[in-house]
Amino acid sequence: MAVLQQELTLGEAADQLARALPGHRVEILQGRLTVTPPPDGSHGLSLTKLCRALERAGIADSGAEWIQGVGLWLPTLPADFAIPDLSVVDDDFRDAYVTKNYYAPNVFRLVVEITSSNWSDDLGPKVECYAQAGIPAYLIVDRKHDEILLYTEPAGGKYPDPQRFKRGQDVAVPESIGVRVELPVDTLLDG
Repeated sequence: MAVLQQELTLGEAADQLARALPGHRVEILQGRLTVTPPPDGSHGLSLTKLCRALERAGIADSGAEWIQGVGLWLPTLPADFAIPDLSVVDDDFRDAYVTKNYYAPNVFRLVVEITSSNWSDDLGPKVECYAQAGIPAYLIVDRKHDEILLYTEPAGGKYPDPQRFKRGQDVAVPESIGVRVELPVDTLLDG
């Protein structure tokens, strides 16, 4: 009996994994295939509270929109892409369609990641990839280390050291996203 084997591209492997693992987030970061488990309740509630704050601040009238789970094409390697937990994008972001569900980085004003079991991706490769893509602001709700990190103003493909926020403090999302939003660190960490 003959067995026919076909080698898959990284993109094809990502597509197959995404179909095989509903609810999981499949990404390619720096040429490495990553799979994130479905979010837990606190993760989802943190996003909900951030979205409510964006709505109260008037995001819809600012020329921007918030959106969950939309693909961000990364210029780091040809197949690289990420799917941030939450993004603030230009309201005409659909004009920046690249392929599949991925959009060009120039329409992203802010990306937000809330750490899960694969927290090291959010704190390592994604910092590098988002900086190289020129994303103006990257907010990490780091539940592993119980803090919030805010990276802003990338230059030369790198972010300067992040602002760090601890429990009991408030974190202000950069006004460059189009609205002023400030939330307690505890709310973001606990949901």
